[in-house]
Amino acid sequence: MTAALTLDGISKRYGDFQAVRDLSFSVAKGSICGFLGPNGAGKTSTLRMILGLQPQTSGTISILGSSDGRRVRDRIGFLPEERGLYKKMTPVDAIAFFGALKGLPMSEGKRRARRMLEEQGLGAAQSKKMKELSKGMAQKVQLIASVVHGPEFVILDEPFSGLDPMNQQGLEQMIRGLAADGATVLFSTHVMQHAERLCDTVVLLARGRKAFEGTVDQAKATSRRFLEVEGAIDPTAVAALPGVVSVETISDREGVRALKAALAPDAGGQEALKAAFLTGLDVRRFALKEPTLHDAFIGLTGDNPDQDQSVRPATPTEAAR
Repeated sequence: MTAALTLDGISKRYGDFQAVRDLSFSVAKGSICGFLGPNGAGKTSTLRMILGLQPQTSGTISILGSSDGRRVRDRIGFLPEERGLYKKMTPVDAIAFFGALKGLPMSEGKRRARRMLEEQGLGAAQSKKMKELSKGMAQKVQLIASVVHGPEFVILDEPFSGLDPMNQQGLEQMIRGLAADGATVLFSTHVMQHAERLCDTVVLLARGRKAFEGTVDQAKATSRRFLEVEGAIDPTAVAALPGVVSVETISDREGVRALKAALAPDAGGQEALKAAFLTGLDVRRFALKEPTLHDAFIGLTGDNPDQDQSVRPATPTEAAR
């Protein structure tokens, strides 16, 4: 399948700090790709290089056939992490204004804005000022403003940040709609659940390096199935159960532990459960779980994507690589 975006050996250095290291991946035309990693992993720096907003230190980029995103900017839609629309504008005027910056006539921009606002349940907000809208409504307006010109490639930087579950669901529907209309979508996030539901492929980034590239199922296949066990039990006793290869404590409150026990690839969990009862373990809950994308990320990178690492400096060892 033809690639809409290809990165080959991209690196970015800010003085002594290496933000991105030898990063290579591609995104197929018409697909949704999740660019995943904890805050500070290098996602935003990479997106800015793709857009041509800052130069790479080394490596090459091809987006929509161009080596410079600025040359094809009218074919790209971009929702930055730093939100901002003119507060005194109406949604219709704001959307049409951003469309005009990409070459769309104002009259056509307003016509599209009204239609797209109606489609997203914002018809009643068309004539309000932006400052009167809720955060979720304003975020939808900004996403519409970034795609009103009908871009071939859409880049979204942390689009779900700060939104409640209902508005997150609405944004997911918008992203699916963009892909259904033929656009290629690349979005960055540190929330694995969104990527698990939306993406055809994912790229996992940790400390500026690629840790994985492939489908969601391929990523999850790198992690083991596991048991969640709860009760007044000793972790060493759970570790001795058939098929269990490692155990970690999730919580320990008043003598009742919640444990996560990773299973060998050929273990189903039934033998472990049988052995637990035969040995008299005080098990109050016992559940077999399939790995999530979150589990895969931690296994592949050693990082928790929910932890903020935005101020993490490069270590001397890393800086020397």
